Amino acid sequence: MRRNFQSFTPGDRKVVMLTKVCLSILCLAGSLHVVGCGHHYDVKDKVIIITGASSGFGKGVAQQLAGEGAHVVLAARRTALIEGLAQQVGNDALAVTTDVGNVEDMQRLAQATLSKFGRIDVWINNAGVGAFGRFEDIPVQDHARLVQTNLLGVLYGSHLAMKQFRQQGFGRLINIASISGKIGTPYYASYSATKFGINGLGEALNQELRLSKSDTIHVSTVNPPAADTPFWEHAANYTGHTPRATPMYDPSDVVNAIVDTVRNPQQEVNVGFGAKSSAFFHRMAPDTAAGLFGRSIHTVQMENAPLRSKTPDSLYEPGMSGTEVSGGVRERIAEEDRVRR
Repeated sequence: MRRNFQSFTPGDRKVVMLTKVCLSILCLAGSLHVVGCGHHYDVKDKVIIITGASSGFGKGVAQQLAGEGAHVVLAARRTALIEGLAQQVGNDALAVTTDVGNVEDMQRLAQATLSKFGRIDVWINNAGVGAFGRFEDIPVQDHARLVQTNLLGVLYGSHLAMKQFRQQGFGRLINIASISGKIGTPYYASYSATKFGINGLGEALNQELRLSKSDTIHVSTVNPPAADTPFWEHAANYTGHTPRATPMYDPSDVVNAIVDTVRNPQQEVNVGFGAKSSAFFHRMAPDTAAGLFGRSIHTVQMENAPLRSKTPDSLYEPGMSGTEVSGGVRERIAEEDRVRR
């Protein structure tokens, strides 16, 4: 979503101005992306597992892929929501109640898919949770729970997917990380750590595929920027303020990027100008980029956001709110800022 340059914080404006030059050089060099297989890939009748499918990116991806004729397998903790979504999208959609941090649940997800369809064409590890606050202010058990979901959940899904892909000789694994997995993010310490882990996992798996000379199995890591989904409502919050970020992208930008990655795998996909420029700027000038990024996050989250009570939200048990692709966060932030003025 386009935003007026003047609406960015001073820190954001500095990053934009500095990175425009770097990106121009990079674009001229023609190396902005690692190119995937490049072949047309029709998703019709493909069997696609999507974790975290009850809302946000997962729900949007499921709706789009099912609309193009894919057989989607919907995994999430909120049974009623994924069962309702399966009925809505049709085309033999399968709903499997899954806590991705539980390896037995993930094994049941894989087995249910194979029992019904006999194969897995694409596995998308999208499910994730958040915890905001100073590292020492967040209970250590919350950090552990976050790691269990965000990193172990992706590890479990990737392991099951790769074993099946090796056995059947083909497949596409897509893991959803974050721009916070490229640049360490203050007040998101364990979240950021898990997303760095997902990026590292993707790089290692791609090296293994190169060493085995496999060109029919693909592993992609997608790094979204902050986007307006129910993630912000579901995340544990120990900042003492309402959760926010700027700029905040439309979730359709990320949904479209994930669907495009299903069709044309790339090893790494940084979604949107913010993620592309931040990742590149951090590679070119890590200390400067991290400093500007950190100050911007602090200003937006800890200085400009209204007060709010602390809560663990849906880390342990899924909440019933926040059931759509969009979270209405941009409207909430705009209203908070209007009241503050």
